[in-house]
This record gives sequence, structure tokens and C-alpha cells, in this order.
Amino acid sequence: MCRDSVKVLSKVPSGELSFCSECHVFHLEFNNIYLEFQQSEFKQFKDYIINIEIDYWEHKYACAKVQRKIPIPSMQPNLVLMFNREEIKELQSLFNLENRKDISLLSLQDINYTLIIN
Repeated sequence: MCRDSVKVLSKVPSGELSFCSECHVFHLEFNNIYLEFQQSEFKQFKDYIINIEIDYWEHKYACAKVQRKIPIPSMQPNLVLMFNREEIKELQSLFNLENRKDISLLSLQDINYTLIIN
């Protein structure tokens, strides 16, 4: 990844979306997932995330014994990324670049760190 040419486009507590103006690649870091997109891939993924029907998937997998019930398929046939409602809402806010608010400072509650004083 190009260091000096990467600009953060949006940020949420679980991750961030950035763009490298040198290699023209979008970078999505979300929880323990890292994805890189070319322009066309980014548009497809963004459209999918923005238009995902959360209620449909939660209803379809209502009886499943998994916490995360909203699937996002990948090009690899044996890999499906699973999310819950809150994670999808965060992803949607990452991709909602037109209506986003300026990046705000983190609050103490946003920092997931255990301070141990010796």
C-alpha cells in the first residue's frame, strides 16, 4: 500500500475506508477484514452494501444458531462474510460518502484498550 498518497475517506469505530491516489485502489479495513478494490469493484461492493435488505436476511436466518445472519458473498465459492445489523449499518455509513459528516475525534468509549498500571 502506498503510504503518502492514501487519504481516509470515512471512518467508523470498526474500521475505515481510504483511497490511494497513486495506485487508484480503495482500501476497506473493517474489524478483522481487509479488502482492496479497483474502481469498478468498489462501485459494485458499495451498491451491494447500500442496498442490502437487512430485514430479509434476518428473517431468512432467524432460526440459525449464528449471531451474524446477513451474508455478503465473495468471488471465492467457499467464502461468505457474515455480519449483524449493527455491522451492516456501520459499513453503510462508511460507503455513504455523499452524506457523511466530517471525521470526528474519538471519545474515550471508542478506544478499546485495557490500561494496566504496574
